[in-house]
Amino acid sequence: MNIAEAVEEVDVVVIGAGQAGLSSAYHLKRTGFEPDRDFVVLDHAPRPGGAWQFRWPSLTYGKVHGMHSLPGMELTEADPSRPSSEVVGEYFDSYERTFDLRVRRPVAVRAVREGPDGRLLVESSAGTWATRALINATGTWDRPFWPRYAGQETFRGRQLHTAQYAGPREFAGQRVVVVGGGASGTQHLLEIAPYAAATTWVTRRPPVFREGPFTEDVGRAAVALVEERVRQGLPPKSVVSVTGLPLNDAIKQGIADGTLDRQPMFDRITPDGVEWNDGRHVEADVILWATGFRAAIDHLAPLHLREPGGGIRLEGTRALADPRVHLVGYGPSASTIGANRAGRAAVRDIRRLLAEEPLAA
Repeated sequence: MNIAEAVEEVDVVVIGAGQAGLSSAYHLKRTGFEPDRDFVVLDHAPRPGGAWQFRWPSLTYGKVHGMHSLPGMELTEADPSRPSSEVVGEYFDSYERTFDLRVRRPVAVRAVREGPDGRLLVESSAGTWATRALINATGTWDRPFWPRYAGQETFRGRQLHTAQYAGPREFAGQRVVVVGGGASGTQHLLEIAPYAAATTWVTRRPPVFREGPFTEDVGRAAVALVEERVRQGLPPKSVVSVTGLPLNDAIKQGIADGTLDRQPMFDRITPDGVEWNDGRHVEADVILWATGFRAAIDHLAPLHLREPGGGIRLEGTRALADPRVHLVGYGPSASTIGANRAGRAAVRDIRRLLAEEPLAA
């Protein structure tokens, strides 16, 4: 078979089948695009569930903050005591089957590059698609961020990232340093503390706790701050980084009992722990990096979409450098409700593009 015969032509390729990808696929089908004929959804994961399927078992559905249903099908009567990976995985699976979205998996997209006749070539482990438009919905889970500190390679204990965290029992009797002031870091600490011999919490900046309800106004203000970074071509920050952490009962108890006693970031790592410039040293068996994730967009590198600041400038979900490319679940739409709205907006823009109508400013 020659290369030309191996390329399949479609109108739209969706990369990723998490909340953002499924929302986009739903709106494509709802507006007349047919799966397998007009669009395909490619997902690298082994089964439905997006990044949720990789979450640690102790993250039960009741501990999840702000999970919104996908468009067209509510997630109801979920048992809050069940692992979120199971609840969301089953929900996404049912959603894909209900709307016949025909997600292809496991398919790893290696690169997206310029193709002939104004199309984009999506090169993957399952073949190549030539598409008129692309919805990138790859999220962040595949790019855990590991900071670098002096002496890191000398540490004799174990280092792991949130992406590798399997639950608190593996830390029984150990001295654990947790790095990171986000939701994952605080959840890890509260879970690990009853099992560990000792815990130490360090963050680059003092954590910001939010009291009171998370109103629509607060949410809009947070999204606006993230949007501004994207407009400037800077890498997006998470929405939680600008909203702060909810001061719930578990957090209050952790502060009261000393579990959430934040220390400033250490200056170096030693073979047996971490150390500050003032001479203070904490011995550790484990360093757990709850330091977040970065957007998984390396496969888009051949398109040269990145700005000098390191991010991709967007107008809505559309890449300013290439109107055929939409990023859903990136920056301001990197939340479950944001991904739903962004999927609808991306499909609206793509319909105009394919109809050769002027795109909205």
